[in-house]
Amino acid sequence: MTVLFSLVPDAVATSQAETKHEILELLARHFADAYDLDAGEVLDRLEERERLGSTGFGRGIAIPHARVSGIKRPVAALLRLDRPVDFKAADALPVDLVFGLLSPETAGVAHLHALAAISRLARDERMHDAFMDAQNAESLYALLTNATDRDAA
Repeated sequence: MTVLFSLVPDAVATSQAETKHEILELLARHFADAYDLDAGEVLDRLEERERLGSTGFGRGIAIPHARVSGIKRPVAALLRLDRPVDFKAADALPVDLVFGLLSPETAGVAHLHALAAISRLARDERMHDAFMDAQNAESLYALLTNATDRDAA
């Protein structure tokens, strides 16, 4: 299996965001800074997707995702929130882990495969606990890259 998305250290952070909108804005800024994208376009696309229905995955996890111009393959970001935030998830639980995914506008199946990979990772209870126990953004990045490298092997 190949790696389904790119992840760079600048796309991983901890945050004190207090609302769903603040989370999406922060996620858009991290995507823009880490992958040289337009933050406004990224935010517009993420919000457009959220209007279709919450990307609150359940069990305290959200996976905001969208397709954008300017990238050649799916890219990811991860935010761990200092306090859970209402994300209008289907299970009504607040969110404390936010996995973001952006894919090229033409990435039909590649986008779905990357979403599925993040979803599998997010459902792993041991990984969720490890993400919540991580000391800082660097530890979060190491956990995520180790997990995706292991799954790609």
